[in-house]
Amino acid sequence: MSAIQAVVFDIGNVLIRWDPQGFYDARIGPAARQALFAAVPLEAANLAIDHGAPFYATIADLAAEHPAYADQIMLWHDEWLAMASPAIEASVQLMQGLQAQGVACWALSNFGEDTFEIAQQAYPFLDDFDGRVISGYLGVAKPDPAIYEALEEAAGLRGPALFFTDDRPENIAAAAARGWCTHLFHTPQGLADALQGHGLRIKGHSV
Repeated sequence: MSAIQAVVFDIGNVLIRWDPQGFYDARIGPAARQALFAAVPLEAANLAIDHGAPFYATIADLAAEHPAYADQIMLWHDEWLAMASPAIEASVQLMQGLQAQGVACWALSNFGEDTFEIAQQAYPFLDDFDGRVISGYLGVAKPDPAIYEALEEAAGLRGPALFFTDDRPENIAAAAARGWCTHLFHTPQGLADALQGHGLRIKGHSV
């Protein structure tokens, strides 16, 4: 029997594809996208939103500061869901399979309050977690140890009782430093293999 009592999922690029660069490449072309990202701190603005800054005001202020790129910048707000799609269905099925076997599944994700609410409307499975720790509501984001501590406190679990998957090495390293079991996400099959390697049965999957 596995010692793991809860599986903790990042959301972006684990359960939902997150690809702003691909979105802009498709809309304005790779060269224009490279120029935009070089001139405008869109990723820094997104990080501020993940820390709790208001979504619309943050993007609108950025557009006002960079009027030559204003229309392109506002796409980050107006068409945000196109950047955060589609769902990674095989990963969602893994989560559902774990829960069907009685394994608690938590979310630990960097998301703004407003953007998470948009995602919830589009992806009902985000309401199916046994618990969620979302950065924008706390004002602290991965890989800050405080957000991992917040999940430990909420779940009542620590160390090897927790299995965490995320697509960013620095976020995995922060969890590993707390003694969590970890898996750097690349594919749903790789995640399934890692879960089963830790003794977790997944309904609908076999070793």
